[in-house]
Amino acid sequence: MSSAAHLEVQRACRLFKALGDETRLRIVALLSHGELCVCHLESALGLTQSNTSRQLGVLRAAGVVEPRREGSWVYYRLAPQLDEVCKQQLEALVGTFGKRETLRQDVEQLLKVRGPDSCR
Repeated sequence: MSSAAHLEVQRACRLFKALGDETRLRIVALLSHGELCVCHLESALGLTQSNTSRQLGVLRAAGVVEPRREGSWVYYRLAPQLDEVCKQQLEALVGTFGKRETLRQDVEQLLKVRGPDSCR
């Protein structure tokens, strides 16, 4: 296998490994609606701060999400995918999220906890 082909396969493998966890899939589903503060993800999914940070770290290392710091708050969004195969796979996955009951419930919970002063 050529080194270029190996790199392409590695990117897809990294993506799929990162998405191979229910909690991380739920985080990606919420972020598919836009940028969110870590506290929103914690509240919407009922996670501890350390678990949320650990899961976001895996997604960040795989290039699925990217952070933005604003003061003491960290916001995450889905990262643009430079690899076309990874981009297509992630878009296809995100497109199916609305059909999953658990993910719809996560969005409903997010809407309840997200407010202008919810991070303060």
